[in-house]
Amino acid sequence: MKIHGFQKMTLLDFPGKVACTVFTGGCNLRCPFCHNASLVTDIDGETEIKASYILDFLSKRHGLLDGVAITGGEPLLQPDIEDFIKSIKGMGFAVKLDTNGTFPEKLKYLVNNKLVDYVAMDIKNSPEKYAMTSGLEYLDFSKIKESIDFLIEGNVDYEFRTTVVSEFHNVNDFSEIGNIIKGAKKYFLQNFVDSGNLIGENLHPVSKDSLTEIEEKIGQFIENVKIRGI
Repeated sequence: MKIHGFQKMTLLDFPGKVACTVFTGGCNLRCPFCHNASLVTDIDGETEIKASYILDFLSKRHGLLDGVAITGGEPLLQPDIEDFIKSIKGMGFAVKLDTNGTFPEKLKYLVNNKLVDYVAMDIKNSPEKYAMTSGLEYLDFSKIKESIDFLIEGNVDYEFRTTVVSEFHNVNDFSEIGNIIKGAKKYFLQNFVDSGNLIGENLHPVSKDSLTEIEEKIGQFIENVKIRGI
């Protein structure tokens, strides 16, 4: 496991749980608005945290923590993610996985083997703008759609979420997104915030009015839509 960040307690990252958050290093996407560039393009080897440290920490947190949120980067890039999660589950903690959805087979395996209790999947944009929004020249959208369809089947508790960026999104994009994730259990809109640690530059949030208009548009397809962070 390449772990490059660790938050010892959070009430926000894992819905309904008091959790800690593990940040894995490395990602197969290059979203310009990614607020964790230090986990994607500028990974500092000196910041690496041993998995054994995390597990030792958890062994002393029974009764204080309910779960572990694993985010990144893209956690499913990690070749030993299964063993790491098995160790966490074996200690009695719930696991939340954040993913970009590009590894549907790995996602299915973890879910079907009861190794993940909650999945948060990013929806970057409408299909024709997906690669551009992900910072790539080409992206196999069929992999994304496979992950979406699997989650909508209800195999595990989940949410979809989109970070809305003025330079990449408009209201019409969300009609297409709505068609892709129609029937989803939960969908969250997050307005872009410049963390100061971005892959790209000169990016901006949308206005509050635009965000509300987007919420109304996507609400035609999904019943439970919420704006997160305002």
